Parts: sequence; C-alpha cells; structure tokens
Amino acid sequence: VQLQASGGGLVQAGGSLRLSCAASGRTFSTYVMGWFRQAPGKEREFVAAITRSGGLTLYADSVKGRFTISGDYAKNTVYLQMNSLKAEDTAGYYCAADVGALRISKNTRVYEYWGQGTLVTVSS
Repeated sequence: VQLQASGGGLVQAGGSLRLSCAASGRTFSTYVMGWFRQAPGKEREFVAAITRSGGLTLYADSVKGRFTISGDYAKNTVYLQMNSLKAEDTAGYYCAADVGALRISKNTRVYEYWGQGTLVTVSS
C-alpha cells in the first residue's frame, strides 16, 4: 500500500486548507485511515482518523470542531479539512493506514503504512 499526502502550504491564521491522502497498490476492505502531525522538536501526534467500515471518526481535542476527516472510497482518498487554522497547527502532516482495524487507535505504532508528509505552515 502506498499513501500519497498532498495539499499542504502556507496560510494565514484563521484560514483553511484541505489535505488529501491517496492510497494505491493493494486494497483492503477494512482499515483505519489516520492523520498525524509532527512539529519541529516535537513527537508525532494524533490528529484525526476514520474507519473504512462505518465511517466512525475520532479527533484530537486540539482540533475538534475545526478539522473534519472524510473519505471518498471510490477514489481511495481520505481528506482532512482544516478550518480556523492557528499558528500551533504548523507541522508536517502525515497520513497513515492501520489495515484490518475496526477500532481507531491514536498510537502511531499500530499504523503499518505511512505517507511521506505534507507541510502546513500557519502564519500569525
């Protein structure tokens, strides 16, 4: 499975961006797709995730109400709509897949596949 993240860029505080994560290669009917982020000097942290079966979602408290994760499974793509961006949202954003999972985990170690990351910079 290959994951390709895109959509990052430079935006002013209060602005919006939509990240995309396109999956290719071997496909699975059951998986969790997650978004994580990592700021310079900090550990990678969970942002949001969605289950392929049922479309259940989970968000980090820091982004709840501002970010929305969704999936277009006909296109094998998961999106992260980010609104009301803050300077503290500045980070590299990574998508990841936990194949075979029915429940969402915030633990980076359970995700088997990772995209290359896309940089989001929010200017204050």
